[in-house]
Amino acid sequence: MTLVAVSDTGPLIHLAEIESLELLSTFDTLLVPETVYEEVETGGVPGELADISYELVEAGESRVGAEELDAGERAAIAVADERGIVLLTDDLAAREAASDAGVEVHGSLGVIALGYSRGLLDRDEAASLMRALQRETSLFVTEAVVERGIRMLDEE
Repeated sequence: MTLVAVSDTGPLIHLAEIESLELLSTFDTLLVPETVYEEVETGGVPGELADISYELVEAGESRVGAEELDAGERAAIAVADERGIVLLTDDLAAREAASDAGVEVHGSLGVIALGYSRGLLDRDEAASLMRALQRETSLFVTEAVVERGIRMLDEE
Protein backbone atom coordinates (compact mmCIF):
# COMPACT_ATOMS: atom_id res chain seq x y z
CA MET A 1 0.00 0.00 0.00
CA THR A 2 1.36 3.40 -1.01
CA LEU A 3 1.07 6.06 1.67
CA VAL A 4 0.71 9.64 0.45
CA ALA A 5 0.17 12.64 2.72
CA VAL A 6 0.26 16.41 2.67
CA SER A 7 1.52 18.29 5.71
CA ASP A 8 0.65 21.65 7.12
CA THR A 9 3.12 23.52 9.29
CA GLY A 10 2.43 21.91 12.69
CA PRO A 11 3.83 18.41 12.19
CA LEU A 12 6.93 19.80 10.45
CA ILE A 13 7.65 22.03 13.44
CA HIS A 14 6.61 19.67 16.23
CA LEU A 15 8.42 16.60 14.92
CA ALA A 16 11.54 18.74 14.35
CA GLU A 17 11.33 19.95 17.96
CA ILE A 18 11.78 16.34 19.15
CA GLU A 19 14.35 15.58 16.43
CA SER A 20 12.01 13.11 14.73
CA LEU A 21 11.28 14.78 11.41
CA GLU A 22 12.65 11.68 9.66
CA LEU A 23 9.45 9.87 10.68
CA LEU A 24 7.75 11.73 7.83
CA SER A 25 9.76 9.42 5.56
CA THR A 26 7.26 6.78 6.66
CA PHE A 27 5.11 8.15 3.85
CA ASP A 28 6.00 7.01 0.36
CA THR A 29 5.17 10.51 -0.87
CA LEU A 30 5.03 13.62 1.29
CA LEU A 31 3.66 16.81 -0.22
CA VAL A 32 4.24 20.26 1.25
CA PRO A 33 2.25 23.16 -0.18
CA GLU A 34 4.40 26.16 -1.07
CA THR A 35 2.37 28.28 1.36
CA VAL A 36 3.21 25.87 4.19
CA TYR A 37 6.90 25.89 3.27
CA GLU A 38 6.86 29.71 3.36
CA GLU A 39 5.30 29.61 6.86
CA VAL A 40 7.97 27.19 8.07
CA GLU A 41 10.66 29.29 6.39
CA THR A 42 9.50 32.35 8.33
CA GLY A 43 10.19 30.55 11.60
CA GLY A 44 13.41 29.01 10.33
CA VAL A 45 13.31 25.82 8.30
CA PRO A 46 14.39 22.87 10.45
CA GLY A 47 17.72 21.56 9.14
CA GLU A 48 16.36 18.02 9.18
CA LEU A 49 13.85 18.98 6.47
CA ALA A 50 16.69 18.69 3.97
CA ASP A 51 17.14 15.06 5.04
CA ILE A 52 13.65 13.90 4.13
CA SER A 53 12.08 13.49 0.73
CA TYR A 54 9.15 15.78 0.02
CA GLU A 55 7.63 17.52 -2.95
CA LEU A 56 6.64 21.19 -2.95
CA VAL A 57 3.23 21.62 -4.56
CA GLU A 58 0.95 24.47 -5.48
CA ALA A 59 -2.49 24.32 -3.93
CA GLY A 60 -5.82 25.47 -5.21
CA GLU A 61 -7.89 27.67 -2.95
CA SER A 62 -9.97 25.76 -0.45
CA ARG A 63 -13.17 27.21 0.91
CA VAL A 64 -12.99 24.73 3.80
CA GLY A 65 -12.50 26.64 7.02
CA ALA A 66 -11.86 29.88 5.15
CA GLU A 67 -12.66 32.06 8.14
CA GLU A 68 -10.88 30.30 11.00
CA LEU A 69 -7.85 28.74 9.25
CA ASP A 70 -4.64 30.30 8.03
CA ALA A 71 -3.44 30.11 4.43
CA GLY A 72 -1.15 27.11 5.02
CA GLU A 73 -3.89 25.05 6.62
CA ARG A 74 -6.32 25.90 3.80
CA ALA A 75 -3.67 25.00 1.21
CA ALA A 76 -2.91 21.65 2.84
CA ILE A 77 -6.61 20.81 3.09
CA ALA A 78 -7.09 21.77 -0.58
CA VAL A 79 -4.27 19.42 -1.67
CA ALA A 80 -5.58 16.58 0.51
CA ASP A 81 -9.11 17.05 -0.80
CA GLU A 82 -8.09 17.40 -4.47
CA ARG A 83 -5.85 14.33 -4.41
CA GLY A 84 -7.77 12.18 -1.94
CA ILE A 85 -4.79 11.84 0.39
CA VAL A 86 -4.13 12.09 4.13
CA LEU A 87 -3.76 15.49 5.76
CA LEU A 88 -1.16 15.89 8.51
CA THR A 89 -2.05 18.66 10.95
CA ASP A 90 -1.90 19.32 14.67
CA ASP A 91 -4.39 22.18 14.52
CA LEU A 92 -7.77 21.28 16.01
CA ALA A 93 -9.79 23.67 13.80
CA ALA A 94 -8.02 22.35 10.67
CA ARG A 95 -8.65 18.75 11.78
CA GLU A 96 -12.34 19.44 12.26
CA ALA A 97 -12.74 21.33 8.98
CA ALA A 98 -10.90 18.64 7.01
CA SER A 99 -12.82 15.81 8.68
CA ASP A 100 -16.10 17.58 7.94
CA ALA A 101 -14.99 17.72 4.28
CA GLY A 102 -14.31 13.96 4.28
CA VAL A 103 -10.51 14.22 4.42
CA GLU A 104 -8.59 11.67 6.51
CA VAL A 105 -6.54 13.50 9.14
CA HIS A 106 -3.59 12.51 11.34
CA GLY A 107 -1.40 14.57 13.63
CA SER A 108 2.13 14.24 14.91
CA LEU A 109 1.03 11.51 17.35
CA GLY A 110 -0.36 9.59 14.37
CA VAL A 111 2.92 9.95 12.49
CA ILE A 112 4.73 8.42 15.47
CA ALA A 113 2.18 5.58 15.63
CA LEU A 114 2.64 4.95 11.91
CA GLY A 115 6.41 4.84 12.38
CA TYR A 116 5.83 2.19 15.03
CA SER A 117 3.44 0.16 12.86
CA ARG A 118 5.92 0.22 9.97
CA GLY A 119 8.75 -0.99 12.20
CA LEU A 120 10.79 2.23 12.35
CA LEU A 121 10.34 2.50 16.11
CA ASP A 122 9.86 -0.02 18.86
CA ARG A 123 7.00 0.46 21.31
CA ASP A 124 9.08 2.19 23.99
CA GLU A 125 10.64 4.61 21.49
CA ALA A 126 7.21 5.49 20.11
CA ALA A 127 5.75 6.01 23.61
CA SER A 128 8.73 8.16 24.59
CA LEU A 129 8.34 10.34 21.50
CA MET A 130 4.62 10.75 22.18
CA ARG A 131 5.39 11.95 25.69
CA ALA A 132 8.11 14.24 24.33
CA LEU A 133 5.58 15.88 22.00
CA GLN A 134 3.63 16.95 25.07
CA ARG A 135 6.56 17.94 27.27
CA GLU A 136 9.21 19.29 24.90
CA THR A 137 7.41 20.99 22.02
CA SER A 138 5.18 23.96 21.30
CA LEU A 139 2.30 21.55 20.61
CA PHE A 140 -0.53 21.66 23.11
CA VAL A 141 -1.67 18.09 23.70
CA THR A 142 -3.26 16.75 26.85
CA GLU A 143 -1.95 13.88 28.93
CA ALA A 144 -5.16 11.98 28.15
CA VAL A 145 -4.56 12.21 24.39
CA VAL A 146 -0.95 11.06 24.78
CA GLU A 147 -1.99 8.12 26.95
CA ARG A 148 -4.68 7.19 24.42
CA GLY A 149 -2.03 7.21 21.69
CA ILE A 150 0.21 4.94 23.76
CA ARG A 151 -2.69 2.55 24.40
CA MET A 152 -3.25 2.41 20.63
CA LEU A 153 0.35 1.24 20.21
CA ASP A 154 -0.41 -1.66 22.53
CA GLU A 155 -3.50 -2.59 20.49
CA GLU A 156 -1.56 -3.07 17.25
